[in-house]
Amino acid sequence: MMQRFTLILGFLTSSVFFSCSPDTSKDRDDRPSTVLWYEQPAGSWEEALPVGNGRLGAMVFGQTSTERIQLNEDSMWPGAADWGDSKGSPADLASLRALVKSGRVHEADKEIIDKFSYRGIVRSHQTMGDLFIDFGDEREIQHYRRQLSLDDALVSVRYQSGGEQYTEEVFASAVDDALVIRLTTTDEAGMNFKLRLGRPKDDGHPTVNVNAPAADELVMDGEVTQYKAAKEGQPTPLDYGVKFQTKLKVVTSGGASSAENGELRLEGVKEAVIYLVCNTSYYEDDYASKNEKTLQKLGTKGFDELLLAHQEDFDEYYSRVSLDLGGHALDTLPTDKRLKRVQDGRKDEGLAAALFQYGRYLLISSSRPGTNPANLQGIWNKDIEAPWNADYHLNINLQMNYWPAGPTHLPEMHLPLFDYVDQLIQRGKITAKEQYGVERGSVVHHASDLWAAPWMRANRAYWGAWIHGGGWISRHYWEYFQFTGDTTFLKERGYPALKEFAAFYMDWLQKDDQTGLYVSYPETSPENSYLAADGQPAAISYGAAMGHQIISDVFQNTLSAAKVLSIEDDFTEEVSGKLAKLYPGVGIGPDGRILEWNEPYEEPEKGHRHMSHLYALHPGDDITEDIPEAFAGAQKTIDYRLQHGGAGTGWSRAWMINFNARLLDSKSAEENLYKLLQVSTAKNLFNEHPPFQIDGNFGFTAGVAELLLQSHEGFLRILPALPESWQSGSVKGLVARGNIEVDMIWEGGQLLKLGLKSATNQTKPILYNGKKMSVTLSADEKVWLDKDLNVVR
Repeated sequence: MMQRFTLILGFLTSSVFFSCSPDTSKDRDDRPSTVLWYEQPAGSWEEALPVGNGRLGAMVFGQTSTERIQLNEDSMWPGAADWGDSKGSPADLASLRALVKSGRVHEADKEIIDKFSYRGIVRSHQTMGDLFIDFGDEREIQHYRRQLSLDDALVSVRYQSGGEQYTEEVFASAVDDALVIRLTTTDEAGMNFKLRLGRPKDDGHPTVNVNAPAADELVMDGEVTQYKAAKEGQPTPLDYGVKFQTKLKVVTSGGASSAENGELRLEGVKEAVIYLVCNTSYYEDDYASKNEKTLQKLGTKGFDELLLAHQEDFDEYYSRVSLDLGGHALDTLPTDKRLKRVQDGRKDEGLAAALFQYGRYLLISSSRPGTNPANLQGIWNKDIEAPWNADYHLNINLQMNYWPAGPTHLPEMHLPLFDYVDQLIQRGKITAKEQYGVERGSVVHHASDLWAAPWMRANRAYWGAWIHGGGWISRHYWEYFQFTGDTTFLKERGYPALKEFAAFYMDWLQKDDQTGLYVSYPETSPENSYLAADGQPAAISYGAAMGHQIISDVFQNTLSAAKVLSIEDDFTEEVSGKLAKLYPGVGIGPDGRILEWNEPYEEPEKGHRHMSHLYALHPGDDITEDIPEAFAGAQKTIDYRLQHGGAGTGWSRAWMINFNARLLDSKSAEENLYKLLQVSTAKNLFNEHPPFQIDGNFGFTAGVAELLLQSHEGFLRILPALPESWQSGSVKGLVARGNIEVDMIWEGGQLLKLGLKSATNQTKPILYNGKKMSVTLSADEKVWLDKDLNVVR
C-alpha cells in the first residue's frame, strides 16, 4: 500500500516549523542561511542528502517506513599496491617515437596501448554498506519535510503521524569521528523499530558478517573485494583488500532494546541516539580497537553536546564565505520545485547561490586534513563497482575538485590532495625510469586510485595514453602558496613537487630537427582525436597544445617558486633554458582558433566535451586580455565547440563557466551556469555527467568565484563577469592570490563597496570598470573602497 502524504505548504514554510537543536543561529552574523528542503522522502539515491566528515559519509533518504542511510568511508578499496609500477621499456618508447615521426600514427595508436598500458582496469572505491531503520507497517504521514542545512551540516526529517511528531537528525562529526543519528517522537507510547546493517554482495560473494554482541550494539566486519576486477582488460578477481569494521551503538530514552538474529529491536522508545563508527586497516592496524575507543568517548557526551561541537567545527570553515544574490522569495518553494522552474527556463539567482555554497559544503565534507582526497564521487558511492571506479582521474576531474579551495577560503581542504600526490610522485619516479628511461623526476598518467598507481590505463590511445596528470596537478602546489602565502609549505612540499615534474619534462622533451625547439611526443589531447592524412581518426601526435601548455606551466611555476625561495642554481638555469626553447602551446590556426595539435587537423568530433587546448586560459594563466590574438582565439574555439554541441556534460559545462569568466563574457557565463542547472543537476543538486560526478559541483563553485573576483593576472579584477540577472548582491570572504580577503556589495550591477584585508603588508593593483589603481594594504587591517576605488571609512 502506498504511503499517503498530506502537505500543508503554509505550515511547511513557517520558520518556526523547523529548527535545529541546539539553536546556534543567534551566535552567527547576518549571512543568509542555505537550506535544501523537500516535501517527500528520497525516491532514489540521487535524491538523498549527503553528510560527511571528510572520511566518513552517508546519504540520508528520509523514508518513513524503512529508512535507508547509505554509508561510505573513503578507504574502502579492494586490492593493494601490488600491481607494479610500469609496463614497457625505453626501447619501446624509442620505437613509438620513430612511428610518430614517420607519420605511422595508427600503428602508434596501437603500439602505445600494447606496450605501455594496463588497459581496462576494474578496481573500484566501494560503498561501506547501509543502515536500515525499519518502522514496520506503513503509516499515514502528514506535514512531511526533509532538509539539509548547509550552515549546520545537518540533515533533518520531520513529519506527523497519528497526530504525533517524529523527527530524525543526522550529521557526520569530524570532531568526534562518527555518524550520529537521533530519532524522537512526541508519542507517549514511543516508537517501535528495528536497526540492521548490511552491505551488497560482490558478484554473489558475501562481503560482511553482521552480529549483535549486545542488546544495544551491532557490528559489521568485512573486507573489500572485487571479484569482477580487471587488469589489462582481463578478469583478475581480487579476494582481498582493505579490512574494516563498522560498529553501531544505540542509547535510548524509555522503552527497551534487544538483539535478535543480528538485528536490534527497539520498543516503546521516545528518543534514540545512534552512534555509528567505522575504521579500516588502511588507516589503523588495530581498527577494531579504534572503533571501541571512539564509541567510549561518544558515550560520555549527549547528542546536543556532539551536535554543538560539530556545528562549531564545521562553521569555522563554512562561515568564512557568504554569498547573497537575492531571490529569497523563492525560499518558500522546495528545492526540487525550484530546480524544475529553472529547467523550465526561469532564472533563480538564489538557487545559483545555494549551489555555490553546496560545492563548499561538499568539499569540507569529503576532504579534511588527514583523509584521502575527494574522488570522482567525493566519498558518496552506493556501488561495489562504481562508474569509472569512482577513482582519481587526473585529466581534469581530480583537479576540478580542488579549484574552489583557494578562492573560496578552504585551503585546509587542499591538504589531502598533496598527501596523495606526494605518494604518486614516489611511485611515478619508478615509472619514469623503468618505462621511459627518464632518470630524473616523476610521471603520472591520466588516472589512479587509492594505491597511488602511476601507470597508464587505457583501452584506446585517445582515452588515456597521456602523461600529464602529474604536471597538471602540480599547479595546485603553486596555487596553494599563492592563496595562502605559506612559504614553509612552498619550501618543504611545493617546490620539491614542482621540481620532480619539471625534471621529468626536461629529460622527456626532444629537440625538433627543423626548428630547434623542444617538442613533447608521443602526445594526445585528452579523450579527443584528429583526422590523420588518410582521413581516419588518430590520437597519437607529434606534439599537442595541452601538453606543451602544461609543460610551460610547470616550468614557469617552478621558476616562480624558486624565485620566492631565493633558489638560483644549475637546475633553475636548465629549466629556464628549456622554457625559452619550448614549442609554443598556444598556436593560432588559419581560422583564428587555438590549435589543439601542432598541425591544424580536422576533427571527427567537432563538439568534443574536453577543451584541453584552453588549459592556458583556465586553470592556467598564459592566455589573458593582454594577448589579444590568443584571447580572441580562445573565444573562437569555444564558439566553434558549442556550435557543434560541446560542453554537454556537467563537469564540461562547469569548466565552460570558468572559461567564460576568464574571457570576461558574463552573458555566456550566465547561460552556461543555468544550462548546468537545467541538464546536469539532480534533485539533491548533485552534478550529473551522467551518472553522478562531483567535479561539476566543485567546478560550478569555482566558476561563480571567478565571475566575481579574479587575481591570476597579478592584480585584482573586481566583478569581471557579473551575470546580468545578479543585479544586486554581496559576497564576503573570497580570497585573492596574495592572501587577500575580499568583500563586495553591489547594486544595479555596479559596485558600491569593496573591502580588502591582507595577511601581509603589500601594495596591490585593483581593476574595476576600466579604472586601475594600486592600493596599499597593511597586514590584518580592513580597507574599504567605493565604486571609484577611493578609500572610505
